[in-house]
Amino acid sequence: MDISAGMELYLPVIWALLLAVAIAMYVVLDGFDLGIGILFPFAKDERERDQMMNSVAPFWDGNETWLILGGGGLLVAFPRAYAIVMPALYLPVIFMLLSLVFRGVAFEFRWVADTSRFLWNIAFTGGSTLAAFFQGVLLGGFVQGLKVENGAFAGGPLDWATPFALLCGLGVVAGYALIGSAWLVMKTDGATAARARSHALRLLPAVLAFMAVVSVWTPLAFPRIAERWFTTPNLFYLAPVPLVTLALAYGVWRWLAKGNEYLPFLGVIGLFLLGYAGIGISIFPNLVPPSLTVWDTAAAPASQIFMLIGTIFILPLVLCYVAFVYWIFRGKVREGDGYH
Repeated sequence: MDISAGMELYLPVIWALLLAVAIAMYVVLDGFDLGIGILFPFAKDERERDQMMNSVAPFWDGNETWLILGGGGLLVAFPRAYAIVMPALYLPVIFMLLSLVFRGVAFEFRWVADTSRFLWNIAFTGGSTLAAFFQGVLLGGFVQGLKVENGAFAGGPLDWATPFALLCGLGVVAGYALIGSAWLVMKTDGATAARARSHALRLLPAVLAFMAVVSVWTPLAFPRIAERWFTTPNLFYLAPVPLVTLALAYGVWRWLAKGNEYLPFLGVIGLFLLGYAGIGISIFPNLVPPSLTVWDTAAAPASQIFMLIGTIFILPLVLCYVAFVYWIFRGKVREGDGYH
């Protein structure tokens, strides 16, 4: 194999892994602060909402940078996939971005509002919930596949609006609420943490139910996914994934019931990553399911190398910054504490 052929083979895989890491980081990090917004209506009073919001105040805007890396990486490394995915999922992408903007504005304005604070509470909850919902819709629309003809999207603007995609949207809302409640268990104390623990114990079975329904629905509705999971020898190689998921879910339940503060959050992150791995197993190497692979949609090797050089230097700096911020603001946020 010559050098050019090797680059054409491995560079798309490297970029696919980088995009997968960026999306996973976004889902985990922005997931818990979106979850705070979803849980906002269930707080007892404004002081408890202040404590919830202060627990994510130093992190929430930085968490969203991973979304930029995911979208920008898709554009520069896989322009053909970007040109197909965006028209296919244009409406849920726009709805998601507008929800994130609205949530961000509500986050800042709530602190300075007195007479209209309740309206910004509604905006914060609505923006967070809708952003989570449309992220799940995007996931469902992507997994179910896009209609492609002659290298371009050939479907309609509402092809994504299927029962499967809407179910995925509800599942992501429940999942973000779960990781948000686990975050509050870890980062707050008193009545706020106790209420969050109660929410987490109720949300965990709901999230597992959504995961189970999606896990059954996908192989029944999409033969390509059934073939990936249920043909030998794949069946034996991949069987540990659902088994480990069940074992970890039981661990999260036990940790919550026993009053552990840190392990539930780490365990919920593990559940998210296992579910994410299951999606990757189901569709890789297709970047535009069901037909176009990472190699079919990749940019020219020179373009991939140029962007990869910059990413190699920038990504470690971003990771170090994220670690530094979380270290500086470690510990619990108690009632009355704040960063505003």
